[in-house]
Amino acid sequence: MSYLKLAVGSCLSIFSSVSWAVDPFEDFHQYGELSDEEIHQLHAGEILYGDIEFGFIANNGNTKSTAFKLKSNLYQDFEHWRNQFKIDSLYKEETDANTDDSDVSASRYYISAQGNYKVGRDNESLFIYGDYNNDKFSGKAYTATIALGYGNRLFEGEKNTVDFDIGPGLYISKTDRDVELATGVKRTQEGQLLRLALQWERNVSKQTRFNQDVSIEKSLSGLSSRVFSETALVSQVMGGVSLKVSYTYRYNSHPEENKKKVDTELGATLVYSF
Repeated sequence: MSYLKLAVGSCLSIFSSVSWAVDPFEDFHQYGELSDEEIHQLHAGEILYGDIEFGFIANNGNTKSTAFKLKSNLYQDFEHWRNQFKIDSLYKEETDANTDDSDVSASRYYISAQGNYKVGRDNESLFIYGDYNNDKFSGKAYTATIALGYGNRLFEGEKNTVDFDIGPGLYISKTDRDVELATGVKRTQEGQLLRLALQWERNVSKQTRFNQDVSIEKSLSGLSSRVFSETALVSQVMGGVSLKVSYTYRYNSHPEENKKKVDTELGATLVYSF
């Protein structure tokens, strides 16, 4: 297994909503005692709520580098629908201090949307999901997925909840024009897949929580299968300021030539909640 450079950053995360009936972040330990379901219930009917993270890293020396990271999770919770929107982007530029030559070393943005139609029991739903990923250094112009299926809660305990979504979908990708393809290989590829997503949340203590998100997209057409995993530990520092340590893992079973199958990120970030 090959690993890319580990990046440690500091970012500001803003948790916003349109109108607060009760603010679960007013006392962080109260949030630690609430499940995801209870948090959604607090904001039921609101136009939008969630969090926004912004990260910035600057290095000086023989090589100057600047990196920006923007990430957000936004939600809507209505009588019959619960919707989630995600944005994750990264940009990094390096400059040689002697020649002033600049080079972009990372440029990626990812967006996704999921709508869950509530049926039957509280946590049972039918979902539709879509995402779009553009990574300048992956060899792909873009990749996109659409899937639909069934979601429910696997386990609910005093401190732990585990939710899942599973269903079939379609995958499409386009290879960069700069990449030379073998004879007969199409630049645009389409296929079927099976998508499985798991979300595990554990309240470690009144001031600390653990989150584990995993999604697996298994190709049924002999194309790329993908795995995404984010492991995060969030702990209160003081008041509304918390420390978040996260590890992100991305796997692509069929990368372009001279590209690696695995990307990883390790981050330590400051989160401001209000």
